[in-house]
Amino acid sequence: MPALALGNPEALLRRRPDIRSAERSLSAATARIGVATADFFPRVTFIGSVGLQADTFVGLGKSGAGSWNFGPRITWAAFDFGRVQTRIKAADARTEASLAFYERTVLTALEETEGALLDFGHEQARRQFLQASAQASQQAADLARQRYDAGATDFLSVLDAERTLLEAQDRLAASETRTVTALVAVYKALGGGIPVSDAKR
Repeated sequence: MPALALGNPEALLRRRPDIRSAERSLSAATARIGVATADFFPRVTFIGSVGLQADTFVGLGKSGAGSWNFGPRITWAAFDFGRVQTRIKAADARTEASLAFYERTVLTALEETEGALLDFGHEQARRQFLQASAQASQQAADLARQRYDAGATDFLSVLDAERTLLEAQDRLAASETRTVTALVAVYKALGGGIPVSDAKR
């Protein structure tokens, strides 16, 4: 069974699609406040045009036929501050809602991750206990077989020891399945990409 090497859980959590989506929504909502606030300040744009002007087609190439126009254009919502403030308040409300959603998403992710890690840890400990139990049952079955071969016990003792061994192996196999399932839950809770290191069974 591979051993988890979590590294930086924060970086792993931020790979979750729900957290990334909530983070982008919060960033967009914050940017809208800046855009709405910018309407309080005048905007200056420069416009210009260049052209040719003449009474006849032949006169287009003569000096003085060229014309140009260049100048600034200023726009300002000085008389519409009420609507600007309304847009800012709406952007603030959206930002607060996005922040609350982001916090709720992160808390849910942390709860899922904590639960998945606890389940995985408990199942790993149970699997190790069942491994030791299966090994002990194997040794008992081997010993019962040897005693039967030596004529020191009846075959019923061998059957009983082998039945106990099969039950222990069955519980171990079920635990290994649950351990892998718990590992998948951890992988999912952390957004995938968990590095693992080889560990002996």
